[in-house]
Amino acid sequence: MSIILIGNKSDLDGRRAVSREEGAAFAAQHGLLFLETSAKTSSNVEAAFMNPAQEVYNKIKRGQVDFTNEANGIKLGGQTNGVDLEGNGSQGGGCGC
Repeated sequence: MSIILIGNKSDLDGRRAVSREEGAAFAAQHGLLFLETSAKTSSNVEAAFMNPAQEVYNKIKRGQVDFTNEANGIKLGGQTNGVDLEGNGSQGGGCGC
């Protein structure tokens, strides 16, 4: 499982209740991903979705997650966008991660 702690409204520096450093330290202490976002400026909004997805993908590649067991919360669909999750070489295209 990958969990991300998101500090929102990062564009409002003067009205912070928690500093960036405090949030990052908490996340590191608890093994969480950390990111600050701002919907107003759209800063890191896409990364808030992509970073956890990339982390899950990396865990699958390292063999830390059995993607063939749906009890792990991952269901392999019919298309992997050219990414070979079983390590048999590239199928062409994909993200090349």
